[in-house]
This record gives sequence, C-alpha cells and structure tokens, in this order.
Amino acid sequence: MFLTEDAAEAALRDLRRQRDVLDRQIADHALYLELGRRLPGRPLSKSGPEPATPIESPASASASASASASASVPSEPLGLGSRVPDDIVAARRHGRALIAAALDVLHEAARPLHAGEILQGLTALGFALPGHDPVAALNTRLWKRSGPGGPLRRLGDAVYAPAEAEDDEDGVGF
Repeated sequence: MFLTEDAAEAALRDLRRQRDVLDRQIADHALYLELGRRLPGRPLSKSGPEPATPIESPASASASASASASASVPSEPLGLGSRVPDDIVAARRHGRALIAAALDVLHEAARPLHAGEILQGLTALGFALPGHDPVAALNTRLWKRSGPGGPLRRLGDAVYAPAEAEDDEDGVGF
C-alpha cells in the first residue's frame, strides 16, 4: 500500500503539529526547572523521580496559585507541579518590585536615565539581576514595560523615563 500525495502531506502536517506540542512542553518543563533552581526557598530534589503530577500551563498557574494561597495547610507534600505556581507568583512579584524601584530611581533623578544608571540605583536599593550582562537583562525588562499603557517610555537605546512624564504640558517631561 502506497500513500497518496495528499495523505502523505496530511500525515506530515499531523506530525509537525505533534512536534510543536512536544517542543512547547519541553520549553515549559525547562522553564519550570530553571525557575525552581533560581528562586530561593524551594530547591528541587534530586533524590529520585517525582510522582507523576500534571504541570500546569502558565495561564492557569496564577489561578491555582491564588487558590493554593488560600489553603492554610497542604494536605500532601509539595511536588514539582504544585511548586511551580508559587515560583511564578514570586518571580512576577519580584519583577513588579524591580519596575517600581526603577520608577523610583527615575523620579529621584528627575531626568531620563540609561539602563546602566538605573541598574546602579537598583543595586544601591538591594536589587540584583542575574546573568552575564545585568544591564542587558534590565534593559530587556524595561523595554518590555515601555509599551503602550506601560509605566515607562523608551526615549532611545536603553534610555527610559516614566510614562507619565509625556503627559506634561511643557514637553520637558520632568
């Protein structure tokens, strides 16, 4: 039995869809492992395989994090699947605190600042950014929050000001 061209193309499309699903699952698991290794207070155990626990998607993680936060005592030991939402919530909280502190640094300076100058202010406040190039990591975070409706506006390469500064009548911004 030979496949027709249409049948072969349909089978190829199905296999590519399956590969895309697997690639997304692999990326999610790699992200969860990385978060578990980076965030303090919740080290992953290497003692053996965890029981099979379904891992939630990031979209449903915040809903289950708020539900698990309302429970006073967990009824069973925390596995990888139940640990992930707390880590994601903590990472988001840290990200919001970092942006809020960056806005404080910008307001205190009363002028637009380069990401390197903002990083110096954040370091003085006790924040640390991981990676080989903390300025680039901070620049990426600031750039992502400088879109429409965001708290920042980007004035040039790695130069930022508070978004409300553009609403001033005089056009100076501060």
